[in-house]
Amino acid sequence: MLRRLLQPIWVLLAVIFLIEAWLWDHLEPIVAWVVAKLPLQAFKTWLADRVDTLSPAMTLIVFAVPVIPLFPLKLIGFYLLTHEYWLSAVFTILFAKLVGVGITAFVFDVTRPKLLEMGWFERLYEFVMSLRAKAAALVDPIKQRIVEILRGDGDRWSSRMLRLIQRFRKSVHEAR
Repeated sequence: MLRRLLQPIWVLLAVIFLIEAWLWDHLEPIVAWVVAKLPLQAFKTWLADRVDTLSPAMTLIVFAVPVIPLFPLKLIGFYLLTHEYWLSAVFTILFAKLVGVGITAFVFDVTRPKLLEMGWFERLYEFVMSLRAKAAALVDPIKQRIVEILRGDGDRWSSRMLRLIQRFRKSVHEAR
């Protein structure tokens, strides 16, 4: 009984986790493109050289620090939210989120080898990767069902209804 009640919560958490992973995967190439366009490649090389001289524990600080300046931006977004500036608040929070994930992906790319030298961090990294795989396995059937519904495949009522709507739209367009 409890398992059935918690299932939607687990699916929601898995979707949120996968959205984060999707952002990470898709912002990393964008950040790489920005690094290639702006003179950040020299900065990345400089940072990699400095990280090589640091201990793994100090590298953890280098990994964590760049996200701290974005925290006030998120607070500004929540302030705007409490004062009912909905659009500004959403854009501010999304901007802070995207920039934060992009910067974290950039810095993690540089610091990953050193961070993985720490046993606990390597275990944490493997745990997060296994959670990502489990979340994908949990959400994949739902994604597949949504794709089937949107395509109109299958014999269920939703597929038949979608095909009926598509035929109706086609007949309306032909009548014009």
